Amino acid sequence: MLLSIVSKINSYLSDYILIILLIGVGLWYSIKTRFVQIRYFGEGWKKVFGNINLNGEKQQSGMSSFQALATAVAAQVGTGNIVGASGAILTGGPGAIFWMWIIAFFGMATIYSEAVLAQKTRIENADGSVSGGPAYYITTAFKGSFGKALARFFSVATILALGFFGCMVQSNSIGSTMNTAFGIPNWITGLILLAICFVIFIGGNSRLASVLEKIVPVMALIFLVGGFGVLAMRAKYIPETFAMIFRYAFKPQAIIGGGFGYAIKTAVSQGVKRGLFSNEAGMGSTPHAHALATVENPHDQGVVAMMGVFLDTFVVLTMNALVIISTLYTSDGILGSGVIPDGIGKANLAQTAFGVAFGASVGSMFVAVCLFFFAFSTILSWNLFGKINVEYLFGKKRTKIYTIIAMAFIFMGTLAENDLVWELSDMFNQLMVIPNALALFALTALVVNTVKSKDEK
Repeated sequence: MLLSIVSKINSYLSDYILIILLIGVGLWYSIKTRFVQIRYFGEGWKKVFGNINLNGEKQQSGMSSFQALATAVAAQVGTGNIVGASGAILTGGPGAIFWMWIIAFFGMATIYSEAVLAQKTRIENADGSVSGGPAYYITTAFKGSFGKALARFFSVATILALGFFGCMVQSNSIGSTMNTAFGIPNWITGLILLAICFVIFIGGNSRLASVLEKIVPVMALIFLVGGFGVLAMRAKYIPETFAMIFRYAFKPQAIIGGGFGYAIKTAVSQGVKRGLFSNEAGMGSTPHAHALATVENPHDQGVVAMMGVFLDTFVVLTMNALVIISTLYTSDGILGSGVIPDGIGKANLAQTAFGVAFGASVGSMFVAVCLFFFAFSTILSWNLFGKINVEYLFGKKRTKIYTIIAMAFIFMGTLAENDLVWELSDMFNQLMVIPNALALFALTALVVNTVKSKDEK
């Protein structure tokens, strides 16, 4: 009963509300900033890859710009890139990836605005530390009791979506893939994961940032090398792969069935929903990390934030999609007819795809290892984002209680898969968008003035 209700809410949110808000905010800021994601793409690239450092200096407060980006990318590059993208392709066809690209392109302007506002509205605490995130710019956008209520709603949704249910979903993916690939019992994976998380959590934000700035570049590189290996073996199918993405973006009924209206709605909504879960632009999660960055001005972190969406969707997610489509959907693939064989689902689709090239056993192990690091890094980031909102609502003293509860959710996630947990995670993820998007619209002038100031220099 509850699962059915939550599923219907999610369907309505993803099919209508999210499409309007996410594309609307992205279009709005793309136009108002004169496509900042294009004009300042080069600057963002240089700031990230010109100053990359896997062993950044410890900050007196907050994080370095790269540490903040690594923390944000860790949140973005998770199960959404493997399991989420797989689910989008299975349900919406290869064309869903095209709509993910569209969402990501406009999302780069959205996330620029989120990072800028997070920097502009953050506060310095009495102990010299800094605090910031959507809750802070929501109360800047809307004064009085309405703004406070909206900020509290966002914070509660964030704690539930990321700190609790979200981390549970991530640990569930770790447990199931490690069991499938290596035969490790889920409870053992849960205990190991719990022990590692505990050591990092008690070290505070500085330890978490230090771990993520090392894990994120390495895990992305390993996955991309494996992906390039598959594409090299399937080189003759690459043109067909790209053709399928574009063709089925506008004629999805040819592969997922149903009438044109139903099929196109499914392809678009899957692209939007899974695009949100993947790059998180507009959701309000990554601004928590960007608020902590030590930079000269908000614009600097804004352009760095754009690179997070680019790397997440146009690099990592696209690589996963190309591997899946080129091995499973092309003329010799088992899914080319649009009929999904028994035993194939979003949880094992990527493993099946890599298995075509590397052999079933090696492919399964490779994806399991990559997914472990993807999901593990996401758990670290999402736990931090939840903690920031617990601190906003209840003060620092309550964060210890939050950590204990969050760790219980992490362990429980490895033990059993529950469709209701996935649906609840999706629902609260989507509910976060509403107050965040309203604040982004309301604070347009702050972002536009930041871009204008940079243009005039």
